[in-house]
Amino acid sequence: MSFRFTVADVAYLGSGAGRADLAATAEFALVPATLLADLTTLRVRFGERAAMLAETVRLRRRAATRLVAAADWLFTDEAAQQATATRVARYRATRLAGRPVHDVTCSIGAELAELVAVCPRVLGSDLDPVRLAMAAHNVAGAALVRADALAPCSRDVAVLADPGRRPDGRRTRAPAATQPPLPELIAAYPGRDLVVKCAPGLDFDQLGWRGEVELVSLDGGVREACLWSPGLSEGTRRRATVLRRSGPAETITDAEPDELPGRAPGEWIVDPDGAVVRAGLVRQYAARHGLWQLDPRIAYLTGDAVPAGVRGFRILDRLPLDERRLRRALASRDCGVLEILVRGVDVDPDRLRARLRLRGGSALTVVITRIGRSPTAFVTESAVAVPTGDHDPER
Repeated sequence: MSFRFTVADVAYLGSGAGRADLAATAEFALVPATLLADLTTLRVRFGERAAMLAETVRLRRRAATRLVAAADWLFTDEAAQQATATRVARYRATRLAGRPVHDVTCSIGAELAELVAVCPRVLGSDLDPVRLAMAAHNVAGAALVRADALAPCSRDVAVLADPGRRPDGRRTRAPAATQPPLPELIAAYPGRDLVVKCAPGLDFDQLGWRGEVELVSLDGGVREACLWSPGLSEGTRRRATVLRRSGPAETITDAEPDELPGRAPGEWIVDPDGAVVRAGLVRQYAARHGLWQLDPRIAYLTGDAVPAGVRGFRILDRLPLDERRLRRALASRDCGVLEILVRGVDVDPDRLRARLRLRGGSALTVVITRIGRSPTAFVTESAVAVPTGDHDPER
C-alpha cells in the first residue's frame, strides 16, 4: 500500500530540512532488491519519516519519464499515475494560450505548470487538501483554492477538468464511474468554455458531446481523449494530435480533404498513429501525405514515400495468406526474427510465428490484412523516415 501523505508531511518535505533529507534519501537505490535494507537504514537515520522520504524519491523517479520537473515535485501515488505528461500538457496549454483558465481538478499541478506560462490568469482548485498543498509547492504563479469541481466557483474563464479514472485504485472507462462523474461534470458548466480530459476508449457519441473530440498520442501510444466545447473547437468535431518528445505536433481534423485515389499498393505500407485511427481520420491523414488505402475498410495505408518521422514498411513480397508460401518466402530472405502486424484478418501473430519455424539471421515484418475479400500477406522491411531540420527535445 502506498504512503498516505498529510498536509503536515507536505510542509516538511518542502522545507529546507525536508529537501536536505530527500537529497540524502535519493542516494539510495530503493529498488526491489535493496528496498528492505534501504528502508532499515533510513529508519535509523530519519525515524518515522523514512517511509515518506522513500516514497517521495521513488515517485519522483517514476514520474521523471513523463514530467520535466519531476525531480523537484511532490506527488501522491495516484496523482503521479494520472498526471498529464509534460509534452501533452504543454500542447494543450498552447490551445488555451491567452485565455484565463480555471483547472477545477488541478491535483498536484501538472496542467497548471504549463498554463501559467501562456495564460494571463490561472486558478487551480481541488477537493483534496494534500494535493492542493503539493500543487502550491510544485507550481509558482497559480492561485489555488479548495473547491468541488461540481460546484462552479469562477466565471468568465475557460474551465479545464481531468476527472479521476482510478476512484478505487483501478482504472475505469465508465463515464459515470470517474471522480467526479463525467456526465455530472459536463452538466455543471452549461454554456461555458469547457475542456475535459478523459479516457480514449469512451463512446463519445453515446455521451452526447456536441463539441470537438480530440484523440492525443505521445510517441506512438494513445494517451487520452480531450473534449473541447463548441466555443473552443474551431468548428471541428474530430481531431487527432500526434505528439513526439522531439519535434512539432501534427494535428489532423475532420475539416480536411479525404478524397483518395484507388490504386494498387505502392512501395511502402504505413500504419497510421493510433490517435488518427481512433479519431476516424485515416483518410484525411492519407490525403495530407499523398497516401492511399490498401482497402477502403482497413486502416493500413500505402504510398511511394513515408511521412517524416513515421515508421514505414517497404514491401518486398506480396502473396496470398498461405503459411507454406509465407514460410518459403521468409526462408528465402534468411528471416529469423519476425514482427507480425494484423488488421482485418483473424490471425494470432504468436501462434503463426511459432508455426513458421524461422531459423535465419535477418529481421523482417509481415503485414497481414484483407484486400477486398482476399487475405494478403506483405513481407516487408521497416524503416523510419527521418525528419529534416532542427528540433528541440521536450518531454
